[in-house]
Amino acid sequence: MVAAPQQVLNILELDGMHPDTIEEDAIFSAGPAHPYKVNFIRANLGPKGDGDEIQPISTLSDELCASIDGLLVFRHRLTKDQISRFTRLKVVVRCGVGYDRLDRVALADRGITVCNVPDYGTAEIADHAIALALSLRRGIALHQDLQRSSPPAPWSPVNSPLVQRITGSTFGVLGLGRIGTAAALRAKAFGMHIVFYDPYLPNGVDKSLGFERVRTVDELFKRSNILSIHCPHTTETRQMVSHRLLNLLPDDAVLINTARGEVVDTDAVEEALKSGKLAGAGLDVLAVEPIPEPAPRLIEAFRKKEKWLEGRLIVTPHSAYHSPASWADIRTNSAQTIRYNLIDGIKSNVISPESE
Repeated sequence: MVAAPQQVLNILELDGMHPDTIEEDAIFSAGPAHPYKVNFIRANLGPKGDGDEIQPISTLSDELCASIDGLLVFRHRLTKDQISRFTRLKVVVRCGVGYDRLDRVALADRGITVCNVPDYGTAEIADHAIALALSLRRGIALHQDLQRSSPPAPWSPVNSPLVQRITGSTFGVLGLGRIGTAAALRAKAFGMHIVFYDPYLPNGVDKSLGFERVRTVDELFKRSNILSIHCPHTTETRQMVSHRLLNLLPDDAVLINTARGEVVDTDAVEEALKSGKLAGAGLDVLAVEPIPEPAPRLIEAFRKKEKWLEGRLIVTPHSAYHSPASWADIRTNSAQTIRYNLIDGIKSNVISPESE
């Protein structure tokens, strides 16, 4: 008796994030047993080195796109036109937390399951947020800039509104998800009082964590000496951190953003820094990445090392998530997520079409 041929599933990872497929092949072939032959393919469209640009999805052949059942997306944006080329596509996994790069309306119209990978980089991003806050609030960035200026500043502390005691200050969190919670717990360990705003959490979360919940975003900003952003980019949060909200902050506050750049009006941050409302800001994300030319005014001033920004602005290139361990988590969790949904028929990390 001749065995029935195995059904073939083709899974494509766009960037070429790793040099081999050993980890993925092990996950797809592990038990429980399934009736599929899985081909895992790396398209290698990602940057090959520092400064390289990603290659567009349009460079892939129609034949390859039409054969793909599962798609792993990291850096690329997946548009309606691109989706139409993947005629067999059943599952898309965004290899990260945010899924605003995906045209979820077009995917929903095709009945394609959309997933993300929310459980990687939590510790790294929380650590990064606290590191930015401490570097600014304790004058580390300020004194470093002054000591390497020409001529160097005198060998003594500088009086600045930026430099204040951490213990007893109020650490505000906009969005108390996994990363927001992790950052808040770290801030609490430094003796800060935690307040948060997140209208989507059930009652009682504040009690279980020992945080204070506020019911309006205005109150959050009015109370926060350090305001750390940890909400997703949605239609509700786009440009949410505006001139109006920043002006509600206590004088000499610090703003930290390790979430999504689109949540913050960069021009409003520049104005708040110039006026002194903000003593400092730490930005790991910007509204447009990579930074376009001409760059936003604030970034131009930062690059030119303008005196008024000395030690007051730290910019990192969307690197808060980065560590070897975090990359390993992205790889493993992305492969496991697409296996659950495409091969095992188990819903895992599924983003509903209605989700913002």
